[in-house]
Amino acid sequence: MTEIETTLDTSGLRCPIPILHAKRALAKMQVGELLRVITTDLSAPEDFDAMLQHTPHSLLGSVEQDARFEILIRKG
Repeated sequence: MTEIETTLDTSGLRCPIPILHAKRALAKMQVGELLRVITTDLSAPEDFDAMLQHTPHSLLGSVEQDARFEILIRKG
């Protein structure tokens, strides 16, 4: 079974814009689908962690590479 993944590139945008775009994307997704957020905002990992604590969604991981972060979220 292939997991459905949506990629959202918010490079160049600063908080809270990546969070707002991610919330909008998650609202359109089905439970269990994956959202990969690409961002250059240095505070994004902490911001997403804090936001997701108040939702049914799960933070699966955050990786920094080449001055950007990739954050993987499973819709709850």
